[in-house]
Amino acid sequence: MSLELFELTNRRALITGSTQGIGFTLAAGLAKAGAIPIINGRDKERVTQAADRLRKMGFACDEMAFDVTDRSGTAAAIDRIEVEIGPIDILVNNAGKQDRESLENFKDDNWDQLMDLNLNSVFVVSRSVARHMISRKRGKIINICSIQTALARPSIAPYTASKGAVANLTKGMCADWAKHNIQANGLAPGYFETELTKNLVEDETFNAWLCNRTPAGRWGQLDELTGAAVFLASDASSYVNGHILYIDGGMGACV
Repeated sequence: MSLELFELTNRRALITGSTQGIGFTLAAGLAKAGAIPIINGRDKERVTQAADRLRKMGFACDEMAFDVTDRSGTAAAIDRIEVEIGPIDILVNNAGKQDRESLENFKDDNWDQLMDLNLNSVFVVSRSVARHMISRKRGKIINICSIQTALARPSIAPYTASKGAVANLTKGMCADWAKHNIQANGLAPGYFETELTKNLVEDETFNAWLCNRTPAGRWGQLDELTGAAVFLASDASSYVNGHILYIDGGMGACV
């Protein structure tokens, strides 16, 4: 198979929540394959700082600050990107959050906020972007799922519910939009070292459990997500649709 199938030269990729962590890593990874990332987040200053980091790495990129939980603001921002920056060829729905609390003590407001960001925003952003993709008869959507799409642990049931729903929403996108030559797939990381998991990495008990539970025997490194993202964003995955690709060191394969 020719490596040209993985080329993303000059394709624009909107990555939500991409000022740090997985989102920024995926933006950089797609840029290395030739794409032009559009950095997103709620805080305009942080968005500009992340975009400047990419530029200092030698990559072209654009930026658009908006809150993915603001439905009307999101729709307006997507239309503005299409007019002022250019067509969105690739969408990565990455914005999300985690709240740890036992399910019986989980507060209503925290549930609503988590679902609004982790699930509702995926629908809202994808709907706005897909309307443009449909008119062009092409597009790639990558929804960031999780190992918790398939597995559960104590204290994160709402997060697990949200990521399971994102996986099924991904299948629904495939069912509705595949006929328009839009491929919608999920990328499901296992446990990776990020700013948000720093406390868990440094927790000796949790770290020992994680390394024993994962066949690979270690945490994932963020750069190990980029190959899968490039694959799902490229022509190499033109007949892959509604699929959830786990990158978890084998955790999901073993009991």
